[in-house]
Amino acid sequence: MITDPEDFFTKGCGRCERFETPDCSTRPWIDGLRHLRRICLDMELEETVKWGHPTYMHAGRNIAIFGAFRSDFRLSFMNAGLLNDTENVLEPQGPNARTPSIIRFADVALVEEMEPVIRAYLRQLMEHAEKGTKPPKVRTEIDMPDELAEALQTDRELSDAFYALTPGRQRSYMFNLNQAKQSATRVARIEKFRHKIIAGKGAMER
Repeated sequence: MITDPEDFFTKGCGRCERFETPDCSTRPWIDGLRHLRRICLDMELEETVKWGHPTYMHAGRNIAIFGAFRSDFRLSFMNAGLLNDTENVLEPQGPNARTPSIIRFADVALVEEMEPVIRAYLRQLMEHAEKGTKPPKVRTEIDMPDELAEALQTDRELSDAFYALTPGRQRSYMFNLNQAKQSATRVARIEKFRHKIIAGKGAMER
């Protein structure tokens, strides 16, 4: 996976064999992705890379992350439970996701059209980051670790597979990940579990 944000806009995310080829999913959407980038940088968000995708931070908190797929590209808002979706534009990332958190684009021209809304939503999350406000807890049997939520935001294949798992199998991964005290350990476990999730297995299944 890439570690330099610039690589995403010139080569791709580095997660598959289509990296640095004309067939990379970033290529059809590059103008829209670059427009999103300009908005984020203009708002003085800190640009970094997480999960092979450009991630934008403020006051030490993740604010937004980009994704590009065959059928669309998207802007995913972190801690989206804090957002007041006044324009009713947010969609859930998966069929069982509890909090709508993404704006999905199937046309690069839509970024310019939606720029005022994008800026307003980013500003909301920046202000919450500055205040240290936490999103309301969604009642679940086991809390989803932030690292898993971030991975599901950017890896569509992983997201589709995870939300297709039985609730028990989903819980097995969340329980296992929550046992790790360090974020880096949780990230490493997610990478290790990826093939099992895609295979439809639980954390303890062979």
